[in-house]
Amino acid sequence: MFEIEKTEERVILAGVCTGQESETEESLDELAELVRTAGAVCAGCVVQKRERIHPGTYVGTGKLRELKDLLWETEASGIVCDDELSPAQIGNLREELNTKVMDRTLLILDIFAARAVTSEGKIQVELAQLKYRQSRLTGYGTSLSRLGGGIGTRGPGEKKLEMDRRLIKSRIAKLNRELKEIKNHRQVTREQRQKEMLPVIAIVGYTNAGKSTLLNRLTGAEVLAEDKLFATLDAVTRGYRLGSGQEVLFTDTVGFIRKLPHHLVEAFRSTLEEAKYADVILHMVDASNPQMDMQMHIVYETLQSLGVQNKPVITVFNKQDRLGEPAVLRDFKADETVCLSALSGAGLEELEEKLEKVLREQKIPVRHVFPYRDAAKLQMIRRYGELLKEEYLEEGIAIEAYVPIRVYEQLFAEKEQ
Repeated sequence: MFEIEKTEERVILAGVCTGQESETEESLDELAELVRTAGAVCAGCVVQKRERIHPGTYVGTGKLRELKDLLWETEASGIVCDDELSPAQIGNLREELNTKVMDRTLLILDIFAARAVTSEGKIQVELAQLKYRQSRLTGYGTSLSRLGGGIGTRGPGEKKLEMDRRLIKSRIAKLNRELKEIKNHRQVTREQRQKEMLPVIAIVGYTNAGKSTLLNRLTGAEVLAEDKLFATLDAVTRGYRLGSGQEVLFTDTVGFIRKLPHHLVEAFRSTLEEAKYADVILHMVDASNPQMDMQMHIVYETLQSLGVQNKPVITVFNKQDRLGEPAVLRDFKADETVCLSALSGAGLEELEEKLEKVLREQKIPVRHVFPYRDAAKLQMIRRYGELLKEEYLEEGIAIEAYVPIRVYEQLFAEKEQ
């Protein structure tokens, strides 16, 4: 019997520091984590401090020689650059180094392609990949060969490059149509939820902040949760009943990351926009990560680009079980903050209290005596609102409650008429 040994791909990381060195180091640490998530091994790292990225080869000639030597010494099979490369930069680096050249965007797209499970996720990833490749067809050399010059080489055939471009354009158009149908279906589902009047809580945050772990802990959703970047891509919605009896819907969303490829943002817009239509934003933060403040900034920046504004935000400082000493954790943009561990479940009661408080602020306080013939309305209050007190009197049922505006209108519609 033959034993086939699985070989791990080894790559060299390359980065250019145009600002603060600490930011570049943090970005490269994250790039190394992305490489690990993709299933490769980081064999070395090269950083160059420059005023701006080299337009032709990303790094200067001195660092090119250093990269070439490091590739030979470590027997690495390619390099990964920490920024999105232009077609010219990719072509020039391949020619100079004679190795596989990848950029941050391609790496993230590769991870997304491996993690996509649902048909919607697969369509979104393929669309992002094709848009990325479409702009990089030119400059790939003889692999996308044109018709040659000279006698006997001319013919009526279509150029390979033009054919590739046409096929990609056709496939993108088809995927856009499929995605539009899915978007319409998502809109119908969203409208149905609005009719049910159940509050929607969107769980957002930096990748690997513990969003899926929290959803699993609360609702038993059994979503894949790993200590890796982008463990899950597909938006998952599950129902949950708070301690007060209020029914809510939790929606998990795609994790954010610095330098998130714009092709991915566009492709996953319909999924990410779940936060736009939510009643409450649950912002998950990895409190054990030294780059926590930067990650929070990127999340708010991404939410703003998606048009998510004027929503109540509860910031959850997760992974408290990893903190050695108690730390002062603040988020001045949040309405409420809570510290917990989604893994152990510690702090979940406080989270529920904060959720009920924020949801209560969106409701109308009601004190009323319903005649016994309207007793069915109490069930509506229990499901969609918060029933604080009920007392059975001779003239009817006296209640104190908080209810959403739409429920309030339904409760007293007949009376107003």
